[in-house]
Amino acid sequence: MATTRYSKSTLEQKLIYTGIIVTWPTYFVGGLYILGSVVGWLLLGLVILRLYVEGKRSFHPLPLLPMLWLLAMLVMLVALLVAHVNWGHGPGQTLKSSIGWAKGWALLAIFPVCGAILKIDIACVSRACCIVACQALLFIIVSLFVYLVGGPDLLFTSPLKIVGGPGPEFFDVRLFGINPETGLPRWFFFSPWAPAAGLMSCLYLIICWQEKNVPLRLISIFACLLMCVLSQSRAGWAIFFSIMPILYLLRQSPKPETLLCAGILLPLIILGGQSILDLLLDSYQTIKDSRPDSSRVRDALANIALQRWQSEAPIWGHGIVERGPKSVEFMPIGSHHSWYGLLFVKGLVGALALLIPIVISFIYLALQSLLQPRAACGFGLLLVLTLYSFFENLEILAYLFWPALLLIGHYLNPINCRD
Repeated sequence: MATTRYSKSTLEQKLIYTGIIVTWPTYFVGGLYILGSVVGWLLLGLVILRLYVEGKRSFHPLPLLPMLWLLAMLVMLVALLVAHVNWGHGPGQTLKSSIGWAKGWALLAIFPVCGAILKIDIACVSRACCIVACQALLFIIVSLFVYLVGGPDLLFTSPLKIVGGPGPEFFDVRLFGINPETGLPRWFFFSPWAPAAGLMSCLYLIICWQEKNVPLRLISIFACLLMCVLSQSRAGWAIFFSIMPILYLLRQSPKPETLLCAGILLPLIILGGQSILDLLLDSYQTIKDSRPDSSRVRDALANIALQRWQSEAPIWGHGIVERGPKSVEFMPIGSHHSWYGLLFVKGLVGALALLIPIVISFIYLALQSLLQPRAACGFGLLLVLTLYSFFENLEILAYLFWPALLLIGHYLNPINCRD
């Protein structure tokens, strides 16, 4: 049992397990943005301390790919510092941005590295995520009742916002939100906005799928489904219902009958490639048309980011996030998209610093999944994050999806794929 293993686990394992299961209590005091960063840096501190006291015997060897993520995120910091010097932002703004890096991009290196070298019990991680997903069911019941009786959507904004963050919404405690285009409720759950809830539903789906207790696994998957549907995230809907068959096929891939089916389907897909592509493009356009105002703002933000990146700061970027004009409702330039945001803030250097580790890790985990079904979990998590990078800024949500980063790092170590 996961709970029995927890009682016998290391301090690092207990920190990971506790950090996950306190998600909802921490959210209700508005401290979730703080929790993710604290867990990451505290976990790294424990690893360094244990390495100093006990030596390497307590850890798995650190493979190359997590080291690549570490190097890439350090390049992000270099790009930030160079851009601040180029644009004369001053020491105060540089310090503020560096702290932002520590709470964002740095986590994309810390958790994969810790996941790769720590001897993590995956059963404890999946059990903790199942507990969070099941608690979401209770949250749905309560918040739906409040909505039906005309109660408030926003309960309060936590005073913890004094520590600073990307925006006050990261410290809001909400029961639900209202879609301005339809006037209907949409649920944020424990995320700062609804599309981020769609992202978390997809990631939790994959992690909860690893749970060995069948009733608990099914309830958790159902909870993830409700989270996705109620978030009304267009990207979440598309990814959620695509990821399950992909994961199923990967888990079955070593079986001869699966390879035979793939061998039959692949030529058919190639022959009908144009028709399939047209169908996907039509479906994508239909999804975009379902919320035209949102799509218009996204497209405008992307165009502004690209134009200013190319004309003003192609190599190192602008160094800081800037608000857009009234035509995009004053939203930050490059928001809603990791790549446009990276090009604008950190230039081509920053974009390559994320692209290179993602591509190499993606190829590695895809190949590992064909040989070792365990790696399908890591591949699925990275696939979801990669797809969502075209709809969200990953670095400001790293405090939420850190369990996924931890498991990606875990499966980037070939030792963990064989265990």
